Amino acid sequence: MQNNAVTVVGAGLAGCEAAYQIAKRGVKVTLYEMKPTKMTPAHHSEKFAELVCSNSLRSNQTFNAIGLLKEELRRMDSLIMQAALATEVPAGAALAVDREKFSDYITKAIRTNENITVIEEEITSIPNEGIIVIATGPLTSDALSDHLAEVLASNKLHFFDAAAPIVDASTIDMNKAYLASRYGKGEACYINCPMTKEEYDIFYQALITAKEAPLKEFDREQQKELTVFEGCMPVEVMAKRGYETLLFGPLKPVGLPDPKTGRDPFAVVQLRQENLGCTMYNLVGFQTHLTFEEQRRVFRLIPGLEEAAFLRYGVMHRNTFLDSPRLLSADYSLRSRPEVFFAGQMTGVEGYVESAASGFVAGVNAARRVLEKEPFFFSSQSAVGALAHYVSNTAVTDFQPMNVNFGIIDELGYRVKGGKHFKNVALAERACAYIDSISDEIK
Repeated sequence: MQNNAVTVVGAGLAGCEAAYQIAKRGVKVTLYEMKPTKMTPAHHSEKFAELVCSNSLRSNQTFNAIGLLKEELRRMDSLIMQAALATEVPAGAALAVDREKFSDYITKAIRTNENITVIEEEITSIPNEGIIVIATGPLTSDALSDHLAEVLASNKLHFFDAAAPIVDASTIDMNKAYLASRYGKGEACYINCPMTKEEYDIFYQALITAKEAPLKEFDREQQKELTVFEGCMPVEVMAKRGYETLLFGPLKPVGLPDPKTGRDPFAVVQLRQENLGCTMYNLVGFQTHLTFEEQRRVFRLIPGLEEAAFLRYGVMHRNTFLDSPRLLSADYSLRSRPEVFFAGQMTGVEGYVESAASGFVAGVNAARRVLEKEPFFFSSQSAVGALAHYVSNTAVTDFQPMNVNFGIIDELGYRVKGGKHFKNVALAERACAYIDSISDEIK
């Protein structure tokens, strides 16, 4: 079997990570990607590993679960982490990237790898033979989605996801806005637009009464049974939950004193750097499904954005994920057909780094299968393993997309003095020690 190629379907973060891990183990890969022949409503680029939502990979601190997951992947030579660190832009205590350079880095790494052959073609069904990794993402095409529902005898699950708008940095009024990071952590790299109570009241009323873009017929039918995923909730939906909801969410002013007054404003809208050239900024937490006209009208009520030029408007789209606890093992293989692996957000892991982690595990195990090695199940003492065990846990009855968190990582088994922070530090240290201990075994 050693000369057989693994088929990987989808060149998003999970598919590229899986292909890279398979190829670096000396196994040939045939990578299918339907772009640019066929694009989805959320995609804008023909490149691989396109970031269709935020450009942030979230916290970079290992006492935070997502920071730990990044550190584990970095130690195991993740392609996604290579790209992220090579294209990083300032984001305080978070890791954010220049999305164009990030995709460029990964696209080049995949296309120049001698063990990877890229075929630009849509795959509409699971191939009948060979070892396969399906990593077509949350926007899996209708044809493949329908096929999966049929062959897996499982109802498709959906949730709605949304992306934030991006503005031209040169059109932000810095006489009203100011640079700072919350609590002064890291470089002062966020542009902050402060609001008085009166300004917030005007903005809030405009936001909750603004016109939303119409959904396509299929999405309207699905939305009757859906809620928006909490991790990417449109700002207008969040606002309708109550007057103060935004003040404890994306407009939270705490730790961002206005240098003009020395005090925290009533509310603050933050903008995060999108590219290394500092020419584009996105509105943090402003995922939206408002019409483009309404986005211009409402978001220009934010002080400092009165003349903002929008380089990309916010969009909302339907995402698809599997009922993974009934279908997948902890190596992301299909229980009923172990030579078929799934990876990415379609497995129910939520987030860029989480998707890459699932691609890493699926890729390692797809290669091991070709090389006639036993599957490797990562311990749930690690963040990588905890995610894999969460999506494959048959005890989970109401399965929903999940970001990595310390709640799904195995307990220490002993008490740690000093509270939650010190407990998380101990969990992270144990996880990193475990990853180091298995490095030779998973090469």
